[in-house]
Amino acid sequence: MVSVAAATTATRPSHHLFSSSRSLSPFQQCVFESKTLVSCPSNNNSNGKKKHVAAGVRCMAVGTAEAAGAKKKKGSFEIQTLTNWLLKQEQAGTIDAELTIVLSSISMACKQIASLVQRASISNLTGVQGAVNIQGEDQKKLDVVSNEVFSNCLRSSGRTGIIASEEEDVPVAVEESFSGNYIVVFDPLDGSSNIDAAVSTGSIFGIYSPNDECLADHGDDDTLDNVEQKCIVSVCQPGSNLLAAGYCMYSSSVIFVLTIGTGVFAFSLDPMYGEFVLTQENIQIPKTGKIYSFNEGNYQLWDDKLKKYIDDLKDPGPSGKPYSARYIGSLVGDFHRTLLYGGIYGYPRDKKSKNGKLRLLYECAPMSFIVEQAGGKGSDGHHRVLDIMPNEIHQRVPLYIGSLEEVEKLEKYLA
Repeated sequence: MVSVAAATTATRPSHHLFSSSRSLSPFQQCVFESKTLVSCPSNNNSNGKKKHVAAGVRCMAVGTAEAAGAKKKKGSFEIQTLTNWLLKQEQAGTIDAELTIVLSSISMACKQIASLVQRASISNLTGVQGAVNIQGEDQKKLDVVSNEVFSNCLRSSGRTGIIASEEEDVPVAVEESFSGNYIVVFDPLDGSSNIDAAVSTGSIFGIYSPNDECLADHGDDDTLDNVEQKCIVSVCQPGSNLLAAGYCMYSSSVIFVLTIGTGVFAFSLDPMYGEFVLTQENIQIPKTGKIYSFNEGNYQLWDDKLKKYIDDLKDPGPSGKPYSARYIGSLVGDFHRTLLYGGIYGYPRDKKSKNGKLRLLYECAPMSFIVEQAGGKGSDGHHRVLDIMPNEIHQRVPLYIGSLEEVEKLEKYLA
């Protein structure tokens, strides 16, 4: 092996990489770059025959398994938190620093809501608040508290320009915004009717960049001031404009599912660290499934085409096994199971609810964005949900979402 001294002797003084008083660590190897003639001992030639070797020297560590070509093993205590994951996406240029802060603020809101949900009965947060939201629904106490928590976290981030909640009459402009100016739409506590029975609930959110190209129908309400009208204009966007979407499910585990347009990732809240930890990467929904999730209590209110579809799912057919019915009554819980196991979730229109009950902006669009990133499909029975242009803030649409082939099968029945 060529010694460092031999290499530096044949090199101009200005290119010396090591002083005579400095010796190499035994954990370093030298790589010679430019070619020159130096004396090089050889097993085949003991006379010190001149050979071409590299005179420039660069050193690198070889004491690690990586340098030796071995695959690095993950330590038993090595974890990747949501914060670390977001920073990596920022470094890769997938998202900017402003969106990183917004998503971190949302995760903090979810942690707070998870704690409130777990302590609901202890803290006297069960039951009805006594107020009615814009949809005419009785608000649970936790609906009101969760909405305040979500709103406060987004405001304090300083990176949101407009926030729109299912629990608010109109979108709200954020005066404390420093930069970013993102639009965040959210359902602070989906499935809150299950709270008193300790059944799984969740929060749903979507993030848009500002867009002034469309005007929502606010009923020509002259009581809306200019700021509120501008908010309505900005929020009115199809789901295809979403930059990010996700949900947090509060159940036996607190699970934060997120997409930023590059696949779907799941993080579980580790109570030991108080951090969301990456547990599933690039989630893909099965192409087909054998589970359907519909509220069949409304069966008699459905049209005949949908009834025929459901009846056929119950028919064992040649396989001798019908589809299985699973319905929680919480969109987040039902969707999360569908995402992992495959199948279809549906909330159709009926004679009582002409457009279904789920909101396009706060529920249908974010969930459809997630499922498409996982290889599935979201439809209103005839059209892609992400292509639907909202014409009002709290617009409702039918929703059929899940495995690609299962949703397409339903669309054929409804055609």
